[in-house]
Amino acid sequence: MSTRRLQRLIPGQQVSDGAGVRLNRTLGQSAFTRLDPFLMLDEFSSFDADDYLAGFPSHPHRGFETVTYMLDGHMLHEDHLGNRGDLTPGAVQWMTAGRGIIHSEMPQQHAGRMRGFQLWINLPAKEKMTPARYRDIAPEQVPCFQFAPGVQVKLIAGRLMIPGGDEYAGPINGDSEPRSTDPFYADVQLDANTEATLPVKAGHAAFLYVFEGTLTLDGQQVPTHSAAVLSDGQRVTVHSGHDGARFLLLAGRPLKEPVVQYGPFVMNSSEEIEQALRDYRQGVLTD
Repeated sequence: MSTRRLQRLIPGQQVSDGAGVRLNRTLGQSAFTRLDPFLMLDEFSSFDADDYLAGFPSHPHRGFETVTYMLDGHMLHEDHLGNRGDLTPGAVQWMTAGRGIIHSEMPQQHAGRMRGFQLWINLPAKEKMTPARYRDIAPEQVPCFQFAPGVQVKLIAGRLMIPGGDEYAGPINGDSEPRSTDPFYADVQLDANTEATLPVKAGHAAFLYVFEGTLTLDGQQVPTHSAAVLSDGQRVTVHSGHDGARFLLLAGRPLKEPVVQYGPFVMNSSEEIEQALRDYRQGVLTD
């Protein structure tokens, strides 16, 4: 089996989005920091309510999927379809914007820590104008298991087989909800001074994002709050430091299609972006 190597690092960049929420952005800082099919990864993490209280008031999307994974805090999702969902610690919101959705994500707390991630995954051209859909995933629906000694995994999407043992499936997988990008999304925690080798489908684009502790990959330490883009291969081997490590491991099938983005709209051509803007202004984005 071939081992994936460290291809490049994308250091986090502090940005403000929504109505003034402070974020750490890795993928998505520019067109050069995308990784097909992944468009953007943001981490939000603060004990200061001023950093998150304004939230993300009503706004549109078209042409991709958003995945919000909460670690701490409480957010409320509402959209034009009448969906209303609570994002609490350990919960996931998987939203397919498709043709169009207008939604808001607003904090339901005035103090304490708010921490989590939002990932944007592109849709292929043939699916960009499908009807919008939404799924709330409760914490208890996300499998949490020991992959190997000192290695704990929460599996949000895809499948993972324990060496010599059982296979686990995330709530989003090829059987329950097939997706063209065949996404894999895992939250991996390593004890101190632990080595882990995790399988990754060959041919899928993959990266990891370290958000706690210290992690070494391919002989190089990956800075906390940075993304490490991986070369192709069938597995990745990482080592934690004396304080352990926690990271996201993400992989997906590349779409190999043109990407034209204008804010919350991601299409394949400038003409399609212009149409999305017209539809939004005319109030027919979601029709």
